Amino acid sequence: MLYRIAELADWHQAQQTGFFASADLAAEGFIHCSERLQVVETARRYYAGRVEVVLLEWDEDILAESGVRVKREWVASRQQYFAHVFAPVPLRAVRRVWAFSVPGNGTAVLPADI
Repeated sequence: MLYRIAELADWHQAQQTGFFASADLAAEGFIHCSERLQVVETARRYYAGRVEVVLLEWDEDILAESGVRVKREWVASRQQYFAHVFAPVPLRAVRRVWAFSVPGNGTAVLPADI
């Protein structure tokens, strides 16, 4: 599974269009994603103080079946590989969605059932 902390507006748009896309897809050509063990640090770095976001869980097998390319690329600033998704994500690949908020100090907590 892959995880994406998403803006509510992007999630609402996905429910209208059937595909999740975000500003990073348009700007960089891919959607940034995290593995489960990377979500908390991603939240701390980029989403501190955000209460209007959701955490999306994507099934990587369904992405592949849908022809959506996923590539793990080295991110030097994090010293880890991160999954990059090179197309809009069809809603059928979304397995679970959680309301997610990140306190101002960045100490996010993963949902208990993740």
